[in-house]
Amino acid sequence: MTAIDFRALPADSDSAARLAAQSLTYRVLDTADPVASESFQRATSRGFLGAEPTAEALRFGRPALEARRNVGVYDETMGAHARPVATIDSWVTPVSIPGGGTLPMWAISGVTVSATHRRRGIARALLEGELRAAAAAGIPIAGLTVSEATIYGRYGFGSALPVARFAVDTRRAGWAGPLPEGSFEYIEAETLAAELGAVHENARESRPGQIPGWKSRWEGMAGLSPSDSDRDKVRGVRYRDATGAVHGAMAFVVSERSGSFRFSLHVRLLVADTAEASAALWQFALQHDLVDEVTADLRPIDDTLPWLVRDQRGVTQTVHDHGWLRILDVRTVLEERRYSAPLDAVLQVEDALGFTAGSWRLLVDDQGRATVSPAEGRAADVELDVSALSVLYAGGVRASTLHGAGRILGAAEAVSALDRAFVSFPAPSLDIWY
Repeated sequence: MTAIDFRALPADSDSAARLAAQSLTYRVLDTADPVASESFQRATSRGFLGAEPTAEALRFGRPALEARRNVGVYDETMGAHARPVATIDSWVTPVSIPGGGTLPMWAISGVTVSATHRRRGIARALLEGELRAAAAAGIPIAGLTVSEATIYGRYGFGSALPVARFAVDTRRAGWAGPLPEGSFEYIEAETLAAELGAVHENARESRPGQIPGWKSRWEGMAGLSPSDSDRDKVRGVRYRDATGAVHGAMAFVVSERSGSFRFSLHVRLLVADTAEASAALWQFALQHDLVDEVTADLRPIDDTLPWLVRDQRGVTQTVHDHGWLRILDVRTVLEERRYSAPLDAVLQVEDALGFTAGSWRLLVDDQGRATVSPAEGRAADVELDVSALSVLYAGGVRASTLHGAGRILGAAEAVSALDRAFVSFPAPSLDIWY
């Protein structure tokens, strides 16, 4: 399914017709047109309240732009060469799923609507248009990361990939973890970008919810983006095990705290493909000279960090939403993942957009493999909407939690069975924005 040329897919006709009634044109960007491409880039930056991009920043962003399907909304009353008043971009990427393996996912990014054109149904047209395009292309699931968490549930997305933000008082926390047997090495930005990408790629399928990064993502983490105000402060280290093999890398920024000659160290990205390398990089950060505080975000909720220190009260952990998923094909996504316990349940799924609505029997065998079929003549064991099902799917939020919040309806026994079957080991996570 990932072999399709998603960039060639036309703009959704339903969304185009809805916006045309307001003299708004909805179309796919021709990235071969340099003027239109620059206008699209500038509109996206404005939409995220960013600075006007320099020529260098525009060049840096062009490869990612050209690799994606970019859709803009244009106000016909503003002239032929005006910037789009709304933007969205997407691409097809593998996403790791519970039990191993991947599914093709329609990744959505760059969603902006100009402050001059709000409350005209533009965001709805953009999101629904992307979901219809994905479903028509046979992509079974969509995903995004969000700047505003209250918008996307109405389109069936669910906050499926929670992450942790850590703040560590290093003097109180101390260190109780293993001492590394390998070695650390400071590396230059270009090497750091390459190592972050290589280790991330090695590790990503071991945890549900991860997607591959791309060259400019790693370069941005390493401080090579022209629009990064901290670019000159970024440092990087890699970790080699006792045999000399690289198994971890970390990009970080150190900043002084109130002129005290004591410092905070912010971890931009820590990637490791072994438990040894992960612990070693945490030890490097927490025991860095002159550093009193270490912060990091987008960490797994089952991260080992709190268990690596002497005093856990020196570690503040804040869990928040990050990765959102939206199921488009119930049978495909439920049959492709693996489960932690047998299950025989009928799920009544509500979907306002119609992609997944219906009654589905989910039968999981002793090996954790599932078959899904339309339920015929059997009452539903649980009722939920597609947003809740998308959350449950990743295995990081328990069915009983969703039941307690009124997001899943059903008897306690049925909910408990879902709990046991859907839980994921390790917990799902997503360590980048997209």
